[in-house]
Order: sequence, then C-alpha cells, then structure tokens
Amino acid sequence: MNILFIHQNFPGQFKYFAPALAADPANTVVAMTMQRQNVAEWQGVKLISYAVSRGSTPNVHPWIGDFETKTIRGEACFRAALKIREAGFNPDVIVAHPGWGESLFLKDVWPNARLGIYCEFFYHAKGADVGFDPEFPSKDEAEICRMRLKNLNNLLHFEVADAGISPTYWQANTFPESFRKQITVVHDGIDTEAVAPNPNVNLTLNTFDGSLTLTRADEVITFVNRNLEPYRGYHIFMRALPELLKRRPNALVLIVGGDDVSYGARPEAGQKWKDIFAGEVRPRISDADWKRVHFLGNVPYQHFIPLLQLSTVHVYLTYPFVLSWSLLEAMSVGCAIVASDTQPLREAIRHDETGRLVDFFDSESLANQVCVLLEDPQARERLGANARAFAIAHYDLKTVCLPKQLQWVSKLAVKTI
Repeated sequence: MNILFIHQNFPGQFKYFAPALAADPANTVVAMTMQRQNVAEWQGVKLISYAVSRGSTPNVHPWIGDFETKTIRGEACFRAALKIREAGFNPDVIVAHPGWGESLFLKDVWPNARLGIYCEFFYHAKGADVGFDPEFPSKDEAEICRMRLKNLNNLLHFEVADAGISPTYWQANTFPESFRKQITVVHDGIDTEAVAPNPNVNLTLNTFDGSLTLTRADEVITFVNRNLEPYRGYHIFMRALPELLKRRPNALVLIVGGDDVSYGARPEAGQKWKDIFAGEVRPRISDADWKRVHFLGNVPYQHFIPLLQLSTVHVYLTYPFVLSWSLLEAMSVGCAIVASDTQPLREAIRHDETGRLVDFFDSESLANQVCVLLEDPQARERLGANARAFAIAHYDLKTVCLPKQLQWVSKLAVKTI
C-alpha cells in the first residue's frame, strides 16, 4: 500500500504512526513537509520538502488573513504533489494534519486516494477556549465573525475527507455532528515503557548560585507547557506561588516553557506573558523564596522525562482546548497531579482517582490542593499509581493506540469507515 503523510512540521502527531506503517514491507510511506530535510528518509519514511512561493497579502482583511495563509500553503503542497505524481508515486491513502491547509487540494491531484484527516480542534465562538477567561475578553465584537471564517479550512476538508481521527473524545466532539460520525477517537500514543517511574532518578540544574542536583527525596513542584501563557493557566499558577512558597519552605518549583505564544493573543507592547505574571507576583515573594523558583525554558526531551520523574506534585492547567501530551506523560510516570477542572481534562483526570481537580480560576484552591498533597505521601502514591494505570489502559502506544491507528488506516484503505 502507498501511504502519504502530510504535516507542516512532520512527524508531529505522526511520530509513531508513520514509522509503524513504514515498518511493514508491503507499504511505501512518503511524508510531505515544509521543514527542510537534511536526509531523504526518516525511520523508513521517505521525506519530501516543499516551500511556499509567496507570502500573505499586506493589509489583507483581518477576517480572511488566516484562510489566505492556508490557501498559499495548500497551493504549495498541491504543486509539489503534482511533481510527485509525475515521478510515479500515487498514494492509496493520504493521512493529513489539515490545520495549516496543505491538504486542501490533494484530492484534485489523486481523486481516487482515500483521505483521512487529523481532527485536532474545531473553533467555536462560545463554549470552548474563546471567551472562557474573562480576564482576557475580546476587544472586538466581530471576533465571532473571524472565528466563523477560521473554520473555512475545516469545512472545506469535510467535503473531501473520507474519515477523521482525533486524539480525545472532547476534541472530536468539538466538530459538527455532520462530520463527527466520521471521526474515530485514537490518541497519538504514549510509550509507557519508556515514560515510566524511576525512584532512582536525579537531575542537575544550572542555577544562578551554581548547580543543584535533585532526587526523589526533594520536594519538587512542576509546571510544564510549551510556552508560558494564559491558555495553559500560567497566570493562575503564578498567582498560587506566593502561598505555596510560604507554606512549603523546602519546596522547589520547576517551571518548563518558552516565553513565546502558542495559543491566543500576544501581550501588548512586545511584552512576554512570562514576565508580566512573574512581575505581578514578585512583590509578594521574598528574595530567598524566589531563589526556589526555577524557570527552565524549553527542556530537551531526554531531560524532560527525568524532570517529571522527580516531581512530587505536578500542576497542569488549560482552557477548554487541545489536551497536551505532557499531561499524559506526567500520568505515565506516575505523577501526583493537580489539574484544572476543564472539559478536556475530565477525560483523563478523575477527581481523587487519577488526580485532583480544582477550578481553573481559583489560585487559592490550587495552592491549597498542592499543599495538601505535599503533606500526604500515601495520597500521592495512590493517585500516581492510578494515573499510570489509566495511562497504560487508555493511551499506551504499543498495546492500545498503534493497533487502533493501524486498524483505522486499513479500514480507510478498503473504504469501510
């Protein structure tokens, strides 16, 4: 079977899926990406890069700027696909992340190919991320109009896609019912054998005062995001810090994340969310206590898992939005987790079973729940063990997710979805 993957930043969510298909000698797997590649093949997957030939139109209407960008990328992928077809490659199945528009026109190149799309999120003006946080209201009532047009890419894909795959039920349920019935829920998968508890873990951090080596004997509070921003509750976590540091004089706080923006609006005047909320709480934290707060930036994966293994209590907060891999990885290593009581989390964190849930906006309750767990090693052990068991049962790569993904693509190929 010939299989074509499309992802602007391949492998992305197809990190395990594509190599698993390529491992079957009966398959030829090709991936198209906008990332320049130094090699022609990765884990059995043939890589083809493509690039856009133009940029977005200056001063284009702000409601349609997003769709113009996706159209430009879709055209670039379309023209690259024509060359691939001319070279003799014709996919039986195309698996695409449609979020950047690349796969919009691929059925015009290969009308007989079966197209499966990764259904990450369908935008809503109400009931999900937009309007969730009253601290950051929309400055323009017309935001609802822009949001409607932002879904043009999704809606056009519904016309050509034969099936969808989504990592969580909540994310799948954001899609309209007319297409929802074509979506199969299968998570990307967590390698729970590699992402596992390690009681002997140790990690050395470089600090302003030198180096600091941590073990499981230390009291460590972890907070992890790709970028430190309101969408992932960074402001709420920071507002809990003064009380946490006051009540737990030996606790160390490790904060992972960049100072850019992944989701939502950027702050004004070139500021960074990281600095804004650190500056807000800093007057309430003594110099001695502030030295126990460590901003680690973006951490390489080989150091990230040991950091989770060190965690005494892990905090994860999010708007009603895409669920982060880091939450499931924290569950897989057996972290005792305090999380926001928002819809995506209720699928994985069951209160007082696989973690503790608190109101997203209640920084006082967050601080209190973290302190309660820090005082209760038996509760931490129970919650961590349950979290790991849940991760293995529902998100394990080898026994759960990959078999379901392979089954999905096989059904897609023979038109049984």
